[in-house]
Amino acid sequence: MPLLEYGHDHFGENKVQEALEKWTDLKKNFVNVKLHLVGKLQTNKVKHVLKLFDYIHSVDNVKLATKISNEQKKINKKPKIFIQINIGNEAQKSGIDKNELKNFYNTCIELDLDVIGTMCLPPDDGKSEEYFFEMKKLNESLNLNELSMGMSGDYLSALKYGATFIRIGSKIFGPRT
Repeated sequence: MPLLEYGHDHFGENKVQEALEKWTDLKKNFVNVKLHLVGKLQTNKVKHVLKLFDYIHSVDNVKLATKISNEQKKINKKPKIFIQINIGNEAQKSGIDKNELKNFYNTCIELDLDVIGTMCLPPDDGKSEEYFFEMKKLNESLNLNELSMGMSGDYLSALKYGATFIRIGSKIFGPRT
């Protein structure tokens, strides 16, 4: 509440259900707030997400992109979209393969999604700057202006490589309990 009352207007959430409980009423009272979904999105939750969120940072497959496209037509609201890239090719992480970025981007455009940038969660192997540099190049290859990368531990490096959206929740709110 202190941040909202101070006028901070961009917030990220990882969990859809938590966000629905927390933000549904708050967004009615704080109309300038922009809500970002930075966590994984399942297709069965798209309908709820589009009503509440303004940005989705985790679009990573055609099924999800198609569902968002269909739902945004129904409610006449287009969220701003980031394509999530699995920049470290990690089996446990979501995101498209960087070699499929151009084709997936074209599919998203054909589906009338408002793709504004790309997003990544790099491996925790001490090489964040290498991944951020690569993301900058990938983003530039599509002439996209927005780049969502960097968290509390590496956001300064992310900014160095052109991040326009960073996630610094634990530096502000402390560790998640």
